[in-house]
Amino acid sequence: MMLKTKYHGEVDINEAQILKFEGGIPGFVEEKEFAVLPLEENSPFLILQSAATPELAFVVTSPFLFFKDYEFDLDENTVEALRIEDAQQVQIMVILTVQDPFEKTTANLQAPIVVNEVTKQAKQVILNHPSYKTKHSIVQ
Repeated sequence: MMLKTKYHGEVDINEAQILKFEGGIPGFVEEKEFAVLPLEENSPFLILQSAATPELAFVVTSPFLFFKDYEFDLDENTVEALRIEDAQQVQIMVILTVQDPFEKTTANLQAPIVVNEVTKQAKQVILNHPSYKTKHSIVQ
């Protein structure tokens, strides 16, 4: 499948790689399908690219690379919606707000993206954790 992207031009991806967001992403409820693409080779940063809207792409990363103590429990509705049967199926990503200079870049720890790697179902969840905000500096 050919996919027009914001950062990579046109790329050929396998449809089996498409993440399905049944309810969309908050603020983009009509956007139901995204591909995860590397930002660049050997980078910890990825691009969450809309399959429908080439201009819509988010820079994401694993929060555990920058926040070693980051943890939360998923509610039963999310576990059921994503058909999670084992914790090993789960990948967590957070959306970054990239700033110039890069040292000012922040991560949204309050609303991680949870992906079932087996079913490719995904959801951005909103946490009610007092320690997690929408803007955490990734440079400590």
